[in-house]
Amino acid sequence: MQEYRRESHVVSLVNFHFVWIPKRRKKVLVGEVAKRLRQIVWEACYEKGWEVIALEIMPDHVHLFVNVSSNDTPHKVIKLIKGRSSRLLRTEFPHLLKLPSLWTHSYFVSSAGNVSSETIKRYIENQTGDGK
Repeated sequence: MQEYRRESHVVSLVNFHFVWIPKRRKKVLVGEVAKRLRQIVWEACYEKGWEVIALEIMPDHVHLFVNVSSNDTPHKVIKLIKGRSSRLLRTEFPHLLKLPSLWTHSYFVSSAGNVSSETIKRYIENQTGDGK
């Protein structure tokens, strides 16, 4: 079980699972590129106070499971990571400049926490209150 994040006036547990791919689904995330991408993602998350729960870099896609503050939107997280990694990787590895951009504009995101959606649904359904 993960610890809840405690901030001013907020207690939260916000986890996002992201998946994104290189332009044209090219298998360019290998060797030193993959190693450097891992480092960039970890550094960006550390700077923002986000906790990397899992990171898997495949030749043609990336999976990131990350815990963030309640103030951080999925778009904010992925924009920072994809933007920074594209800029740095294309500077450090000139062969990546053959692609019109490193990443596609699209990405997958799903939210997750310590309990499943079905558990939350059952919890809500079992609530009784004065409003009935």
